[in-house]
Amino acid sequence: MIIKNIIFDLGGVIYDIRYENIADRFRTYGLQDFEKYYTQLSQTPMIDQFEEGRITPADFREYIRGISPIALSDQQIDDAWNAILIEIPKLRWQLLGGLRIKYNTYLFSNTNQINYDHFMAEETAKHGFNPFEVSFCKTYFSQLMHTRKPKTDGFQTILDENGLIPDETLFIDDNPTNVEAAKSLGIHGYHLPKGKTLEQLFRCNLTLAEGVVQ
Repeated sequence: MIIKNIIFDLGGVIYDIRYENIADRFRTYGLQDFEKYYTQLSQTPMIDQFEEGRITPADFREYIRGISPIALSDQQIDDAWNAILIEIPKLRWQLLGGLRIKYNTYLFSNTNQINYDHFMAEETAKHGFNPFEVSFCKTYFSQLMHTRKPKTDGFQTILDENGLIPDETLFIDDNPTNVEAAKSLGIHGYHLPKGKTLEQLFRCNLTLAEGVVQ
C-alpha cells in the first residue's frame, strides 16, 4: 500500500489555533461560560448550522446576542470569533508546497464564513497571493459544502470528485472523531495530538514518519 493522496484538516493541523481564546474574549465583554456553547469537541446545533453554511453570519451574530447579557456589536462578535486564529507559520506553507509535489494534497476544514473571510484576507495580504490555491490540488470548506465533519458525505465527495482510492489516501486531523469518520470509508486516518506539529510528522525528505499509516 502506497499513500498517494493526503487530506489535511486546517485548524490545529495547519493553522495554529486556540479554542479557549473565543470564550476568553467573550468573557471580557461580559458573556461568561461560553464553553457551554463551543469547545473543540462539542458545540450547539446553531453553531453546527453556521459551519454548514445553513445560516448567515448575520443570523449567527443574532444568535450570539441572544445568549449574551449585554449588547454586542457585530465587530465585537467577529473579533471574539476570530480570536481562535493564531497563525500559519511560514515554514508550514513551505512544507505544504513540497508535499504537493510528492502527493495529491487536499484541504477539508470545518469552518464558517466569519473565520473564512478573515483568514483568506489575512493570508492573501501577507503573501501577496492566495496560498491555499497554490498549496492544495483543491480545498473544501464546510460552509461551502453544506456539510461538516464527522459526517462522512464530505469525505465521500472529495473521494468521488477527485477519483481517489481510499486505501491510497491519508486524512490528518486534530479531532479523533473526525479521523474515525474517515476510517469508516476505508481512508487511512491519523490523529495529530495536541503539542505535535505537522513538521514533526514528516521527515526532511517529505516522507511520512513511521507509524503514521498502519
